[in-house]
Amino acid sequence: MAAKDEFVPAWCEQVAPPHSFRSLIKYGDPAGFKHPNAGMFHLLKETFGMTDEDFRKPELSMEEFDIDISSKMPQAQIDALKNIVGLENVHIDTYNRTRVSYGAGMIDALRLRHRVVENLPDVIIDPRDQKDIEAVVKFCDENRIPLYVAAGNSSVTRGKEAVKGGICLDMCVHMKKVLALNETNQTVTVQPGIMGPELERILNNARSTLKAKRGYTVGHFPQSFEHSCVGGWVVTRGAGQNSTYYGKIEDMVIAQEYVTPIGNFKTPEFPRSATGPDFDQIMIGSEGTFGILTSVTLRLCRYMPENTRRFSYLFKTWEDALSAYREVMQGEFGLPSVFRLSDPEETDVAMRMYHVQGTIADTLLRAMGYLPMKRCILLGTVDGDGSFTRLVHKKIKMVFKRYRPFNLSPAGVTRAWEKSRYTDPFMREDLMDFGVLIDTLECAVNWENLPKVHEQVRAFIKSRPKTICMTHLSHAYPQGGNLYFIFAARMRDINEYLELQYGILDAVLKAGAAMSHHHGIGKQTGPWLVQQIGQQQMDVIRVLRDHFDPHHVMNPGGTLGLDMSEEQKAKRWGFQK
Repeated sequence: MAAKDEFVPAWCEQVAPPHSFRSLIKYGDPAGFKHPNAGMFHLLKETFGMTDEDFRKPELSMEEFDIDISSKMPQAQIDALKNIVGLENVHIDTYNRTRVSYGAGMIDALRLRHRVVENLPDVIIDPRDQKDIEAVVKFCDENRIPLYVAAGNSSVTRGKEAVKGGICLDMCVHMKKVLALNETNQTVTVQPGIMGPELERILNNARSTLKAKRGYTVGHFPQSFEHSCVGGWVVTRGAGQNSTYYGKIEDMVIAQEYVTPIGNFKTPEFPRSATGPDFDQIMIGSEGTFGILTSVTLRLCRYMPENTRRFSYLFKTWEDALSAYREVMQGEFGLPSVFRLSDPEETDVAMRMYHVQGTIADTLLRAMGYLPMKRCILLGTVDGDGSFTRLVHKKIKMVFKRYRPFNLSPAGVTRAWEKSRYTDPFMREDLMDFGVLIDTLECAVNWENLPKVHEQVRAFIKSRPKTICMTHLSHAYPQGGNLYFIFAARMRDINEYLELQYGILDAVLKAGAAMSHHHGIGKQTGPWLVQQIGQQQMDVIRVLRDHFDPHHVMNPGGTLGLDMSEEQKAKRWGFQK
């Protein structure tokens, strides 16, 4: 909290008008706000050489969205679509066509702030059921009309951008029902447009909502949880922040059904099988290039929040923290649920944000050897049966004891993180209002290569003067984990931003990491995919696409590195002339 007479920036607290540029730029809830606190504000001024004057006049983009781009679809085709799905489920206004094509990525927000509106579908359709989708897919295939899909609008990889026009299906209007709960198998079948909070509300309260014997959880809680849907999780191969225990979405999917141009494709509801390649895994992560996901059956876990145990520690070095972290992951006594390790720079930023730096507590920590730009915060939780959580919590403490970390408030730090974990992205708009960009890129890496990837990617980001680079390890496995890089820089220019983002992707690839752990590929990362997975694997993706979508109408224009333009192939796509 700022001192009584301390300057407070002109952070925006105005709800974005419904039809404004700001409403398209805004992440999630139009009335959601989380401002950088005094500690973060002082860090920004110090790092970027800014003064209070730089924070007096924000660029809010509250103006009415006044761009009009006519649909190029012939009226006869629009009328035919209205006959298929109903008049009220077909939309051609420019505002909504922009809404479904632009996601939550920084490039999306930057273009809107610069009034760059491009790559829109010609028509939006709100399918009511699977029959509507079957009819629309058939119509698009017969007429060679590109077909895209939108849902929770949290994509950060330009995955749903309609670069070739055509039709976009908005799955969150009608396709958001729970279709079946099977308590014997402990599974739930849902439509793809159901949002994360609504699904968890229904499952947690299943005794009353579904007449069940107990409450359940899927266990999938990405940072975008409040604004993302099940279909988006599945088709991008996403992960939640509790994935160390519950797994990524591909561990939760039991069966799926897709509508493709060559017919419906449904996988059987078996927990495991040895009947050739796993078709669930083939379809998960396909990002709309093979077909439209219409239903998915997910594994459930029992909802037992009363058994959750929380912990947080401060390690003296990144090396000690990594060693302790890996020992826990390979200990074979059970896994924690949340297991999040911040590197020294992210820890220092946290110390500033939570007003620890410069306090008596900070002085004592330094005296004990927990030094700035060396110390690392680790926090986590354990979920499951009560006896299990007690055992795992006890074993974690035993492993950590050998590294002599400082035991922070047993639950306070972790509860504070839990309270803010879904709202941190709201700060992005505040910072952009004053010309500061903050964005993320993540990668998967094995333990052996993790120190090298951390060092080399950080070195590239820090080679840009006055750039913040925070990193954490947030999803882990016995063989490795995910490094999540958060970078902040003072800039407004689209080209400058893309130069930095593309450079980071190059650095990740050169360091030997997978370019995505859970964000997906989309059209943003597609140009790097063949270098990542190899030409033979890329050829398999092309063969599968050609099989399911022989006329290439499904999400064309660069997703998964398919149908790329020359600009995309040259890794220059998106640079403004």
